[in-house]
Amino acid sequence: MDSNVVDTLIAPEGRLEVLSKAEVVQLLDSGKGGLYNIFRNCALAVLNCGSTIDDGKELLDRFKSFDINILQRERGIKLEIKGAPAIAFVDGKMIKGIHEHLFAVLRDIVFVSNEVTGNPKFDLARSEGITDAVFHILRNANVLKPQLNPNLVVCWGGHSINRAEYNYSKEVGYQLGLRGLDICTGCGPGAMKGPMKGATIGHAKQRFTGGRYLGITEPGIIAAESPNPIVNDLVIMPDIEKRLEAFVRVGHGICVFPGGAGTAEEILYILGILLHPDNAEIPFPLIFTGPETAREYFVQINEFIGLTLGAEAQKRYKIIVDDPELVAQEMQEGMKQVREFRKARSDAYYFNWALKIDDEFQRPFAPTHENMRNLSLHKNQPVHVLAANLRRAFSGVVAGNVKEEGIRTIEKYGHFEIHGDKEIMGPMDALLASFVAQSRMKLAGKAYTPCYRVIQ
Repeated sequence: MDSNVVDTLIAPEGRLEVLSKAEVVQLLDSGKGGLYNIFRNCALAVLNCGSTIDDGKELLDRFKSFDINILQRERGIKLEIKGAPAIAFVDGKMIKGIHEHLFAVLRDIVFVSNEVTGNPKFDLARSEGITDAVFHILRNANVLKPQLNPNLVVCWGGHSINRAEYNYSKEVGYQLGLRGLDICTGCGPGAMKGPMKGATIGHAKQRFTGGRYLGITEPGIIAAESPNPIVNDLVIMPDIEKRLEAFVRVGHGICVFPGGAGTAEEILYILGILLHPDNAEIPFPLIFTGPETAREYFVQINEFIGLTLGAEAQKRYKIIVDDPELVAQEMQEGMKQVREFRKARSDAYYFNWALKIDDEFQRPFAPTHENMRNLSLHKNQPVHVLAANLRRAFSGVVAGNVKEEGIRTIEKYGHFEIHGDKEIMGPMDALLASFVAQSRMKLAGKAYTPCYRVIQ
């Protein structure tokens, strides 16, 4: 028997203990309208926690024999799992955090399929309808906490970072945790895991028992960024755009660590939103930070933002190098401003309804060769719309790098071609080249073959 895989039977603990017959049929249907493939792939990603695979295609190819079945029992359901990665088990027993994550996957996939997709209650063609759907998915996952003051810091950054950057992200998390701040990340390794790990120590020292470690992901990226077991609330949003909206609606401030194309996508997303005229007065603490060795990285990012989005965009964030304590102090001060602003307007603390998110940031973008080629990357448009299109370009690069579907598309049709004005393409090409040179596109030790070609 293969010692790298395990067969098991598990029951839920307080999460989604019963399913209707129709839901079970849908979950086990591998046809076009069924949910089996998405359920299986997300479940495998959760079970693969802690591995060094950051390639969705490689993960699915390596565990081809993996299978997951739902068994209906008189007292509820059980999951029958065959060929699961052994890394998810200790002495033959599944790690509790991973066990919880499996049922979070089941909960969110069932809810989105039954209650959101195709439900006339949610008009996903309209901006308000999309925001409403994001709210209901988060509420169903029980992550909206009305009784809490603003204290949730969203931490963004790369899954492929070096040891110094990882240790720094952990130190920032520790300083945030000492101040009673909770952490929300994309839930994977690297800069998503470090702040959570640090915050657990900070919370423990201050005897905070209810520390929140919220992870928000989506089916396309979860295989490359398996949720780390520190995450005690996991939410799987339907796509990258709703995932990004969830971050900025539930988070009260954002801390950005060094990263690659995915981090650039996140930076462009939040800056594009903050640059919208309707959001000019809304306080939203945004800090870029890293160790001394990452100083040059932030110089490049800041320069790219200045050349593409302009000086106004540069005013919306602070860059703090090599000072975790100052990052935490600034974030704590920012939280006070968020609380005062929302209190004065009687806005909710748990969901940022006031933030205007243009539908350019909400419409799901399919990174096909045609869509990538036809992106409007020129300065003759509102700056927040340019940010939206730049965000899509980086999103395509992420898909080609680590998402199963994107990797297969590149293998079949070759590089994505990115066209645009020279004053935008030049800085973009230079930034992507620096990510490649600094090994930010793939995990260390893996050769990187670019999935894109910038055409000036």
